Amino acid sequence: MPTEQQLALLISTYDLGHQPFALASPAAWLGAAGARVVCNDLAVEPLDEAAVRTARLIAVHLPMHTATRLAGELTPRLKALNPKAQLCFFGLYAPMNEDYLRSLGGDSVLGAEFEAALVATYRAATTGEALPQPGNLDKLAFLTPDRVGLPGLEHYAKLRLPDGSERLSGYTEASRGCKHRCRHCPVVPVYDGRFRVIERDVVLADVRQQVAAGARHISFGDPDFLNGPGHALALIEDLHAEFPGLTYDVTIKVEHLLRHEAALPKLRRTGCLFVISAIESFEDGVLERLDKGHTRAQALAAVELLRRSGLDLSPTFVPFTPWTTLEGYRGLLSDIVALDLVAAVAPVQLALRLLVPAGSLILELDDWPRFAGAYDAENLTYAWRNPDPAVDTLQGEIMALVADGEAAGEERHSLFGRLWRRVHESLGETAPPLPPGRTGAVPSLSEGWYCCAEPSENLMRAAQV
Repeated sequence: MPTEQQLALLISTYDLGHQPFALASPAAWLGAAGARVVCNDLAVEPLDEAAVRTARLIAVHLPMHTATRLAGELTPRLKALNPKAQLCFFGLYAPMNEDYLRSLGGDSVLGAEFEAALVATYRAATTGEALPQPGNLDKLAFLTPDRVGLPGLEHYAKLRLPDGSERLSGYTEASRGCKHRCRHCPVVPVYDGRFRVIERDVVLADVRQQVAAGARHISFGDPDFLNGPGHALALIEDLHAEFPGLTYDVTIKVEHLLRHEAALPKLRRTGCLFVISAIESFEDGVLERLDKGHTRAQALAAVELLRRSGLDLSPTFVPFTPWTTLEGYRGLLSDIVALDLVAAVAPVQLALRLLVPAGSLILELDDWPRFAGAYDAENLTYAWRNPDPAVDTLQGEIMALVADGEAAGEERHSLFGRLWRRVHESLGETAPPLPPGRTGAVPSLSEGWYCCAEPSENLMRAAQV
């Protein structure tokens, strides 16, 4: 039996409201390697100081920008409690911020395919073996995640249904990485067009244990569920056969929605309630700069295609970029109204500002130097300004409105109406009345934040308990 001194502590600071797959998966690997594992999710529970003090390995997961900044605030406390522990940072945002993480006192920095590397890091901490090298994307034979040490699903984001009821929601992943290279996406600097499949039996076993824990809905966190359509569609058939009453949601690119139109009825039949899709903008010029792989016309076609298939769309946007104008932002809201998507858009999606982390392909754009400032090491992003200062001012006002509205539990149509009036005021116009939406509430998760854009300080702080 491992002793108390061989404890491995896995920490998550924030993971978009999900019970962290990225703690449960390595917990299984480390447990199989003989470690005594403690999982500590700071989004829903306090820091386990006793575990920090006795851990030989402390590993902090960095799946996104907000989690990385929160980890930066946490690290001095970890070092003070246990300066001798091997401190490791792992996940999508770790390699691109390696210099920063090592400046905090990080001993090792691991990339996005981290399970085997974490086992090697644990062995280095306990036996003196050499530390693994970062950035390894070797294919792994996954183990069923070990979720026993995590807080229950009742502590995480829930599915909200149009009738006002809620369901416990689980979370899993059927693949990692992405075949595409959208310029603004944080997956790209790490995976560079590659993706990795998680074996179907492992995914099903993970869902099975979450259903046993009370889940009635599953979110698939794959960057794009149809990167490997054969794998994905076989999986949902097996899932539906075993759990015919279980619902789920997935994330799919616009171009995949159009290319795999024939798969959409199967998604609906097997329990898919809504599809998250990174529309990002309805302006062709912005879409081209982001290298999204779709046009405005294709985005509009995808919205209609999902509607005909009986699937709700949960679109994501990056509304504030260096190329955004006041008229363009008004146009985005007008398109959302015309497409009857007001109820489908999480309000924070209308306030986000383009995030440009280290390694972003945005830096390759010819016109980027017109807007860019120096790298902001404190905020882990390249600074930029819109050529029209009024746009940056509006973004700050919209973010404040959204933060206040969400904190007060304001209904989406009401909050949208306030944004609608504000953008018209910024143009010296009187906002026309909003038409009544043809659709009421739509299924959604109670956490509406996504990771490819820059949050405000107050929303970032809201991620920390």
